[in-house]
Amino acid sequence: MKFNHVGIPTQDAFEGEIDLPHLKMTVSDHENNPYGIQWQRYWDDAPYPELVKTVPHVAFVVEDIQKAIADKKVIIAPNSPSDGLVVAFIEVNGAPIELMEYANKKV
Repeated sequence: MKFNHVGIPTQDAFEGEIDLPHLKMTVSDHENNPYGIQWQRYWDDAPYPELVKTVPHVAFVVEDIQKAIADKKVIIAPNSPSDGLVVAFIEVNGAPIELMEYANKKV
C-alpha cells in the first residue's frame, strides 16, 4: 500500500472547490499540497454511508483491490469513479479507509 490522501468531510465552503456531479460531492485537489489533504463536502443526496460522509478517511493505492478487501468489512463496494481507477471503502476500527487501484500503475 502507498499513502495517497486524507479525506476530511466538511459542510463548509473551502478554497479551490471542484464539483463532481457524477459523485454528488465537492472536493479540493489533494495534490496541491505535500500532505495529500483533501476537503470533501457531500451533497444532500450523496449515496454514501454516514461514516464516510462524517469521519475523515485515509486513502491508499493498492496493486490488487480484490485482494486488499478480502476478509474486510466493505462499506462501499469496488466501483470506478473515473477512467483507470477503481476504489472501495472498508471499515477498520470504526474508521473508513479508501483503497484505490489504478490501471497499469504499480504501487
